[in-house]
Amino acid sequence: MSDTAIVWFRRDLRLDDNPALSAALHSGARILPVYIHAPAEEAPWAPGAASRWWLHHSLTALDAALRARGTRLWIGQGESLAQLRRLAKHSGARAIYWNRLYDPATRTRDTEIKQQLRAAGLDCASHNGALLFEPWEAATGSGGPYKVFSAFWRHCAPRLTDLPAACTTPAQIPGAEVEGGDTVDALGLLPRIRWDQGLAEAWTPGEQGARMAAEQFLADRLSDYGELRDHPDRPATSRLSPHLHFGEIGPRRLLALTRAALPTSPDTGEDAFVRELGWREFAHHLLYHFPHTPEHPLDARFADYPWREPPHDELLERWQQGRTGIPLVDAGMRELWHTGWMHNRVRMVVASFLTKNLRLPWQLGARWFWDTLVDADLASNTLGWQWTAGCGADAAPYFRVFNPVRQGERFDPSGTYVRRWCPELARLPDKVLQQPWTVSNGLARGHYPAPMVDLAQSRREALAGWEEIKS
Repeated sequence: MSDTAIVWFRRDLRLDDNPALSAALHSGARILPVYIHAPAEEAPWAPGAASRWWLHHSLTALDAALRARGTRLWIGQGESLAQLRRLAKHSGARAIYWNRLYDPATRTRDTEIKQQLRAAGLDCASHNGALLFEPWEAATGSGGPYKVFSAFWRHCAPRLTDLPAACTTPAQIPGAEVEGGDTVDALGLLPRIRWDQGLAEAWTPGEQGARMAAEQFLADRLSDYGELRDHPDRPATSRLSPHLHFGEIGPRRLLALTRAALPTSPDTGEDAFVRELGWREFAHHLLYHFPHTPEHPLDARFADYPWREPPHDELLERWQQGRTGIPLVDAGMRELWHTGWMHNRVRMVVASFLTKNLRLPWQLGARWFWDTLVDADLASNTLGWQWTAGCGADAAPYFRVFNPVRQGERFDPSGTYVRRWCPELARLPDKVLQQPWTVSNGLARGHYPAPMVDLAQSRREALAGWEEIKS
């Protein structure tokens, strides 16, 4: 009888290009696919509400894909180490395979689990299924981590051609059976009050949904990506970030599909899109080397920044609900609440408004994004918020303050995006749509609120705060 190997799925919810699964199959063992729900082990960054919704549907899709190949996903809850020990005992498994995670809490947990299981005589093997490059593979001339993206990508980009080929999807998986296990429904991932209709309309979680989304983007929008990706009024972005976060498509497979879609040329969107994959790599590089940054600024001077004194619950709530009185900001926050996603250009604008015009700590915004984004990724979320707040890696001096009026006029010139998410402004002409407070007739603005703050004055106050700490 063949040996049994456990494949521990985490945020690699796919069968294609899954290095841990491929290694287990190559060993000739029967496969016991396992998912263990242990959100407490990811504290203080356990998955938020939108992520849990996505996870429910992605696990359902993975189980269906496994069943179509002759096995099933064994689902458990509780302490991961205890569950793996019990499964190894009852299945007779001699080996456990998984793909690495890079968040600080899971890195610490996985190191302990590997030590304990190996001490018990089990063969444990971890693989890179989430990134093009391991976070420790890139180093500056002095041997330290990179803090500037351009230098980081100059180091990594030439090495893209040396990556191993993506693993193929197995046609059949020889399964091993163990009694028990929970259903996906038993994990309680879906909201009790069903606010998720907008998410269901906008997304198709799972490996098949990821592949369809990738192929549609590469066929229809890649050629214009470099030119149009900053325009929220156009369907120009890939929207692949949640699929990448949950590992429903691997970055090596996505890179291969991208390279096959268009001939390499500076006139295409390929280089711009691959560069965005590079930003994802950079985010994980930073989180690995600076694990304190989800809570604390990389630039230590910002620990003393004079944020607005609390209480600021009302200001934060109006920002969260898209009632700031600034159309592009409100459109983005409403898009986020309805779909679990926000265009990247608008993410920068709403983050700048929170941290610089409202002068609220960036951590408050990062937490809200963490709970409401379907693509909430600790590395990318941390990089994005610290970059916009001015306190992180590759951040420009603090005087970079996004003007939401000018941003709207430039990237949503016909007002398509704002009118979709702020329908009370739909009747306003384009020339005043991004600054409706200039219209003397209040009826033309419907029930849209007045601006929370004066953009010019609040910008000056933010810059004054920078002057206090920059030395």
